[in-house]
Amino acid sequence: MGLPKFSIDMSDADMDKMVANATEACNFLKAISHEGRMMILCHLATGEKTVTELEKLLSTRQAAVSQQLSRLRLEGLVSPRREGKVIYYSLTDDRSNKIISVVYDLFCND
Repeated sequence: MGLPKFSIDMSDADMDKMVANATEACNFLKAISHEGRMMILCHLATGEKTVTELEKLLSTRQAAVSQQLSRLRLEGLVSPRREGKVIYYSLTDDRSNKIISVVYDLFCND
């Protein structure tokens, strides 16, 4: 998959679509550009987790985990599922998995 060919002759509709896609991509990248949020997404890539599980995995306070989950929910990257008093979080779609895989390959895979 390569980059599209850009030209000065692009239609207004194509340019508008490109701007909308760029805006969506930037919002997505801003949402994951925090160490805590990136780590949450990495953990959720292996399956849904509770806030308590994420607290333990991240060695951080519940308030901090909840704050980061709130931002990820706002951006549509994670979704909650309530079971009694427990809330489980999971990735909303495959975008986060794809990005995490690329980041892992670029920065973590020896």
